[in-house]
Amino acid sequence: MATTSKRFPEGFLWGGATAANQLEGGFHEGNKGLNIADVLPGGKERLKILQSPGFDFEIHEDKYIYPNHEAIDFYHRYKEDIALFAEMGFKCYRMSIAWTRIFPNGDELEPNEEGLAFYDRVFDELHKHGIEPVVTISHYEMPVYLVKNYDGWKSREVVTFFERYVKAILSRYKDKVKYWLTFNEINSGLAMPIMGLGFSIHNEEDKYQGTFQAYHHQFIASSLAVKACHEIIPDAKIGCMILYAPTYSYDCNPENVMYALQAGRIFNNFCADVQVRGEYPTFIKRYFKEHKIKLDIQPGDLELIKQYPVDFISFSYYMSRTEKKHKTEAEQGEGNIIGGIKNPFLKASEWGWEIDPIGLRIALNEIYDRYRKPLFIVENGLGAKDRVEADGSINDDYRIEYLREHMVQMREAIEDGVELMGYTPWGCIDLVSASTGEMSKRYGFIYVDKHDDGSGTLERKKKKSFHWYKEVIATNGEKL
Repeated sequence: MATTSKRFPEGFLWGGATAANQLEGGFHEGNKGLNIADVLPGGKERLKILQSPGFDFEIHEDKYIYPNHEAIDFYHRYKEDIALFAEMGFKCYRMSIAWTRIFPNGDELEPNEEGLAFYDRVFDELHKHGIEPVVTISHYEMPVYLVKNYDGWKSREVVTFFERYVKAILSRYKDKVKYWLTFNEINSGLAMPIMGLGFSIHNEEDKYQGTFQAYHHQFIASSLAVKACHEIIPDAKIGCMILYAPTYSYDCNPENVMYALQAGRIFNNFCADVQVRGEYPTFIKRYFKEHKIKLDIQPGDLELIKQYPVDFISFSYYMSRTEKKHKTEAEQGEGNIIGGIKNPFLKASEWGWEIDPIGLRIALNEIYDRYRKPLFIVENGLGAKDRVEADGSINDDYRIEYLREHMVQMREAIEDGVELMGYTPWGCIDLVSASTGEMSKRYGFIYVDKHDDGSGTLERKKKKSFHWYKEVIATNGEKL
């Protein structure tokens, strides 16, 4: 392919991505409070909980394993891990701050110094190695106290608590962090409200009225975060983060084309439109009317949202989505985690996530055409079971192939005219899966000896992909 000899733009931010709740561990250390991930069990039960009503947000150690409690112990091993990131040549590292390390319950008036000091040490270590932190403010880590006492983002009071948290971390790290993201995969709340919105759906009202009222509160909070960032760190950039899945019609039947268009606008565009364009999209009015949604919008809300849109758009890309208006029962069970039906032209991972590299080029073009703001791919990768050979090697050629094919499409999108800031593959070091709580669903360039049952030495090993990605970064993508 002619484009395989081309380098990426100068200053392109190569790196990797993780989230605090999936790798830190130390869930009770440093006066940290409980967050949502701390009460989610590992294994198949997790996905059922995330997609079902009535979760109690309690720990039941007699019934379940809680893998996030120790995770991979980044809390104590961050220096070792950051040194490995530096060896690969990372230009940036996308990470998150655990809200409950800073405000253990979420509604305190003053931040927890031990939590603030921990991230000082992490940021200092990154800068020692010349790595720029890219920080997600809220990554599926809502304080359980706010869930139980305020019903999560359904409560407007949570906006005040979030703004206090945001101002505390922006003020503390103003000289150490120049790239910020507001809410991780904000639109994921449409599929998994427990993780994204901090409440469990109990009835039809929760599903529609509750969900979109919670989103309105998050949009206000996002705008307040942008406002605070621009005031406290004028030279910083702050973006939104969405889960983007291009939505294909199953065929050229106009009914299916229209159905796919509507599904894609709600899932892919709704949250981004508000955060990027600064206003609710026109298409949502009909949706609200048909589902009897009436938002409680206070004076000044819409003006605030309009005045403080994000500076750039970051997103995760794992799969596309294929839609059909009238699905059979069998077809409904064949789609990806976010819905849809099986695409006959695509292969899938061991976890059923369809692999569609060209879909990434489509996503980049769709998003850039719609918003004309810089884009940043902050999650992409292949979850797979890795095998350690007798000699200790891990030959993950399947991961290299997956990433290479996606990088080729990134380069094509840049040729198409897309302004792409950087690329941070997900789970650059093995960590706990957000959707299943498994360690066996591995994404990393670095293998961690930790298993689904909680056993393991936590020893780190370099996979074959570690050395491949190091060369990719060293040549700025010339050698894929």
